[in-house]
Amino acid sequence: MPKFKPSPISPARLVAFDVLLAVEGGSYASDDLRLRSVTLSGRDAGLAAQIVFGCLRFQSQLDYLIAKYSGRTVVDLDPSVKVALRGAIFQMRYLERVPAHAAVDNSVEFVKKRKRAATGLTNAVLRKVNRDVVDWPDRARALSCPEWMLSRWQKSFGEAQAIGIAQSALAEPQHYVRIPQGQATPMELALEATAVAGCWRVSDSLPETLRFHDIGSQSIVPHLDLHAGHTLLDLCAAPGNKMAQALETPLGLAVAGDVSLERLRTVAARCDRVVLDATATLPFGKKFDRVLVDAPCTGTGTLAGNPEIKWRIRPTDFERFQEKQRTILGNALRVLAPAGKLVYATCSLEHEENEDVVKAVLAKFPEWRCEKETYRIPGRDEGDGFYAAVISGQR
Repeated sequence: MPKFKPSPISPARLVAFDVLLAVEGGSYASDDLRLRSVTLSGRDAGLAAQIVFGCLRFQSQLDYLIAKYSGRTVVDLDPSVKVALRGAIFQMRYLERVPAHAAVDNSVEFVKKRKRAATGLTNAVLRKVNRDVVDWPDRARALSCPEWMLSRWQKSFGEAQAIGIAQSALAEPQHYVRIPQGQATPMELALEATAVAGCWRVSDSLPETLRFHDIGSQSIVPHLDLHAGHTLLDLCAAPGNKMAQALETPLGLAVAGDVSLERLRTVAARCDRVVLDATATLPFGKKFDRVLVDAPCTGTGTLAGNPEIKWRIRPTDFERFQEKQRTILGNALRVLAPAGKLVYATCSLEHEENEDVVKAVLAKFPEWRCEKETYRIPGRDEGDGFYAAVISGQR
């Protein structure tokens, strides 16, 4: 009798498992997936992305089911086993078009190659998986979101909006593109206009000539109130979407600064680009009419596209980011012209990174005032969550 030869792991699932392992080690899913998917077909790349982001969005539900079926908590499992079980259970419960046997066989084969002693456990757990409705033990599992995070949002925005934020983070994000006003929209694309001028909702695949630009991000630049001839400094500018949007206005001077040379290369060459550390004294001898501070932050408004954030950050991270944000905003105000306007923005939903930063910095700069503050909240507003504060010298 010929020996049984196990089927190889599909390229899509192998990439997905490797990305999820990398995320366990601290990588970011989008970046790692982009690098590892270059050799995959479009179909395989799509499946790999579904598995990676699905496992991260529903991670606490998957871990609850692993514990239920195995009698062990995930902290007791080898990372390869944990990733394989999450991947298989996600496919079996959440992806209707994926054959269960394909999910099981590939996951078992992955474990066999990485942690052979756990092959039996993996098989035993996956034999118990079904699509029955689960009575989740608490809202943290029901919404696949840490309770401490839900409690914070409830305190800031109310219970309904806190639940809405968590629910929106479980869905694949809607895609948007930027097409400047007056420029023809590509005939081959199915696009829908949005409330943000120049922002279009995409309902099909995107050609390589365009790149996605979230509607929440596109809502920030209009707060600058740009006019022809203005000078603009965009700190923390990479990857450059906001600068590209700002350049739709014929500016007198546009400068993009970022601490990373590699990331700065993605910013439009139509502006001056400067490698700089925004937490240090800025290297400019003149002041700018407009300054954009798109500050580094925890990104809690972007959980639909970056779901690993909700499992990675801790409450202490908000104050750690705040220290850097306050320094950057203070430096930015020093190069703002007396009659100028500055927009401070984050994709965070946390007050420590938003109102608290603005209030603390303006206490040291009494010549400036906060003219307006606004939030975009996932579940209530389209796209990612954002905070923006408009700072000017108007009295």
